[in-house]
Amino acid sequence: MFDKFRSSSKLINTFTGHTDVVWSIDYSIFDYRQLICSGSNDQTVRVWDVDNNKQIQSFNGHSSNVRCVKFSSYHYHNHRQNVICSSADDKTIRFWDFKNNKQLKIFNGHTLSVYSIEFSPFNDGRYLCSGSGDKTIRLWDVETSKQLHVFNGHENTIYCVDISPLQSNNNNNNKMNDIGVIGGNGYTICSGSFDNTIRIWDIETTKQFNVFKGHTNYVNSVKHGSNELVNTILSGSGDDSVRMWDIRSGEQIQVFNGHTKTVWSVEYSPLVIRSSSGSSNVICSGSGDNTIRFWDIRSNKNQLCVIKGDEKENYGIRCLKFIILKKKDETNDATYNLNLCYGSRKGPIRIWG
Repeated sequence: MFDKFRSSSKLINTFTGHTDVVWSIDYSIFDYRQLICSGSNDQTVRVWDVDNNKQIQSFNGHSSNVRCVKFSSYHYHNHRQNVICSSADDKTIRFWDFKNNKQLKIFNGHTLSVYSIEFSPFNDGRYLCSGSGDKTIRLWDVETSKQLHVFNGHENTIYCVDISPLQSNNNNNNKMNDIGVIGGNGYTICSGSFDNTIRIWDIETTKQFNVFKGHTNYVNSVKHGSNELVNTILSGSGDDSVRMWDIRSGEQIQVFNGHTKTVWSVEYSPLVIRSSSGSSNVICSGSGDNTIRFWDIRSNKNQLCVIKGDEKENYGIRCLKFIILKKKDETNDATYNLNLCYGSRKGPIRIWG
């Protein structure tokens, strides 16, 4: 599967409109429309129609750099609203109805920049966690707009957060417990910080139960693994490295070296390498060195592929997102193709696939 992606992939689309760094992108389907949203240092949140290759909405309510954007599945599934959530250096988290062109609500509570947000995979995304320059992670109830808990422990800015993936055996155990915190039954938050550590937090008990030390500079991106990699964490850092960690043992598994500048974004990819010895998953990283690199998780020495950004327009890759795009051929039959969407330092959003 990876070999096919490597041999046939090319730049297939570019969205221009942002005038500064694109820090975050997300992808979803609303009312049968394939959409991308983005947040930028130009202080705007934008929505792009992938099928028609155009921008369909822009919000400029933030008063500073927009650091993270996410589509809200909770609003869509429960209220039939088309909503984006965004966080920014203005200390706020905001919700935007992009179908009706209005701001819905604002979460205030953080006292410094809100760098990262993530919706819960359980309860249809009802809960939101956020990481901030105020050294806290906060957990919010999207339905009631209440702050549920503040996680303290990091010694510096929290730059990235993620929530462990959906657990199929916990469908009946996601109710609120008596103290007002989610009874997550095994769900965890991982966070990366400017204190060079990655920390794991139990949502149900609200306790920190693991700290990963190894990076020698800021941790800019963390991702929980899924399926057979569910007990792993992937991270990218200002020390130019990509690292993989084992949650159960608390140990570092692999270090991937090759980037020559800060690693801003890491992703587990759906791509697989198949050989006579079996199959192996592929991970992906984007860096200030203006490259996207693919790695075989079986070996920290095997760099599989490098995609170079446009030197004149990109000046560094800041965010990555794997997306499955639907296309129709001449017979009007639909096909589904894996694509990689990325945002850059100078504004363009590109799709490779």
